[in-house]
Amino acid sequence: MQITGQTKIVGIIGDPVKHSRSPQMHNAAFAALGLDYVYVPFHVQSDNLRAAIDGFKALNVVGINVTIPHKQDVIPFLDAISREAELIGAVNTLIFKDGKISGDNTDAPGFLQAMHDAGREAPEGGSAVVIGAGGSARAIVVALALAGLGMIVIANRTVSKAVNLAADLSKKTGVSICGIGLDDGRLPGAVGTSQLIVNTASASMDVSHPLLIRPEWLKSQSIVYDIVYTPPETRLLQAAAEKGCQTIGGLGMLVHQGAIAFEQWTGVDPPVETMRKALQEALNQT
Repeated sequence: MQITGQTKIVGIIGDPVKHSRSPQMHNAAFAALGLDYVYVPFHVQSDNLRAAIDGFKALNVVGINVTIPHKQDVIPFLDAISREAELIGAVNTLIFKDGKISGDNTDAPGFLQAMHDAGREAPEGGSAVVIGAGGSARAIVVALALAGLGMIVIANRTVSKAVNLAADLSKKTGVSICGIGLDDGRLPGAVGTSQLIVNTASASMDVSHPLLIRPEWLKSQSIVYDIVYTPPETRLLQAAAEKGCQTIGGLGMLVHQGAIAFEQWTGVDPPVETMRKALQEALNQT
């Protein structure tokens, strides 16, 4: 990589940020296309968030990814946010253009694009169960609601979080969304009759952790999508494959949310397979 006086800067802010693999993914894409861009991680603490955003604007930075804990706190500093970001209540991508800063959340379209790559689409008019009620779950419920699902069940260990999330997004999207606990007697039926089961709970990363749903609830016609990407094949995906379900891992969503940001910043079609390979290599080194 050669830095010149014309090199455009993009990057990521977070606290912490040193764990991010986005620099490897984006810089590999820039190199593959011969684009004069560089992607840099910036460790920004909450007290310095406003100063950092002002600094990026003053320095003509092109774009910034936003990770924990700044995804909500950065919104008041923006001139506009996308419909998805407004519904999700968080942004993960900033675009600096013509003296203005706009915010987007690429998790929702990235989730759907990864499904498309796997040869499946969100079941329009159908139903889904989403496990977990955190920020990722919110993005995915928004994605599914905007894709036209008829019914979404959010199942979470803390029932109140699922109920509150369901009520909020049902009101905002007009889609029927129900929040229940993981021990709710309705969950087995919901899993068994839904075309799509999505896990967003980080417990899936721990291979010794009990499954949050029972494999016998699954039907072979269902798609089981685990957005956790380490390990590449979680215990949930293994159990679903044994039941004959089509399974989708989390790496594709991670790649596509980055690829969408790449296109927003550069106006160039992203080299998705180059990004996927670079991300996989970076994860293999951890």
